[in-house]
Amino acid sequence: MLKLIATSLGLRCQRVAALPLSLRICSTLSSTENQQTVQELYDLSVDVQKVRQLKGWVLHMNPAYTREVSNQLKDMGASGFIISRILADHPEAVLCHPEQMQAQRELWMIVCPNQKELVGIIEKFPASFFTCSSHHDSQRQNIAYFQSLNLNKRIITKLMASAPQSFSRPVEQNEVMVRGLQEAYLELGGEEANMKVWLQKLLSQNPFVLLKSPEVLRQNLLFLRDKGFSAAELLQLISKLKGFVVELNPDSMRRSLAYSKETVGCSEAELRNIVLNCPALLYYPEDILAERFQGLLHAGISMSQIMGTPTVLELTTQIVNYRIQRLRERGYEFGTGSLEVLNGTKKNFEMSYGKLQLRTERPIFNPVAPLQVDD
Repeated sequence: MLKLIATSLGLRCQRVAALPLSLRICSTLSSTENQQTVQELYDLSVDVQKVRQLKGWVLHMNPAYTREVSNQLKDMGASGFIISRILADHPEAVLCHPEQMQAQRELWMIVCPNQKELVGIIEKFPASFFTCSSHHDSQRQNIAYFQSLNLNKRIITKLMASAPQSFSRPVEQNEVMVRGLQEAYLELGGEEANMKVWLQKLLSQNPFVLLKSPEVLRQNLLFLRDKGFSAAELLQLISKLKGFVVELNPDSMRRSLAYSKETVGCSEAELRNIVLNCPALLYYPEDILAERFQGLLHAGISMSQIMGTPTVLELTTQIVNYRIQRLRERGYEFGTGSLEVLNGTKKNFEMSYGKLQLRTERPIFNPVAPLQVDD
């Protein structure tokens, strides 16, 4: 019995410890549900059963500000449906003090063009908006810093939403990483006039790049330089990698490159050319590369074709097999055709497939009658 009580208390302490500091100070955890919170959530058409299953501890907190949070969201233009979805996905929002929520609202409006867009961000990234009040100063300082870089407001908003950790920490840490990225760009031959656009693109494609260390970036670039990549090629590569260069490490890249070189049977120079066209070879581990090489070869694709269009390795084996099957049903011959038709997003592929279908079904030209084709 004592063991059971100790376990129960331990679990309760873990739940309280998981709360943001501001919520732990203002709210207490009860053994019974806060019936006012439950009823107000029902009134707002929130899926309370879902809340119980995923984050039932929220219903035990007192005080809660369900009605106040709902009213502020409504005042910002959120519909009842959107409010119920936000509170079902992120019920912790009801523990946010109205003054804290108002402070966050004013902070985000510094970079959001309008409240409608802010509601859309809250709907997709509620945890980024309903954050700890102790982070407000850091958030404000980081916003001012990124504005000083003349970054587009939408880029700053995206950073705040998708990588909120980078705005909750001291601004000095972001300054160090951004300076490291800028120095690397210039050392590799990038032009000062284009640096802002390059940095914006990099941060928008991978917001988490800010949470890495400049030392990691330096080590990875030194490794790639030792593998024979020129400064211009490295600049091209880190731009294509979309910030993933800081997610890598020399050991993993060494193993992936060695496996690819042995599998393809190419020289170091040929391997570098393949990597420049398909940077994914640097960050896919050997087991994933093995599966994709084998999948393509099993489907009748030759190694020389893969070398010519290495970007097909960015697609999963399942997607490749599905696209190959559809193309072959249309009569496409991979022995003589290009693999480029396999590449791209689902939308890109469907467009390519549609054009191929149109060429196959086009009737013989009759100079007397007008040609009938779909718009």
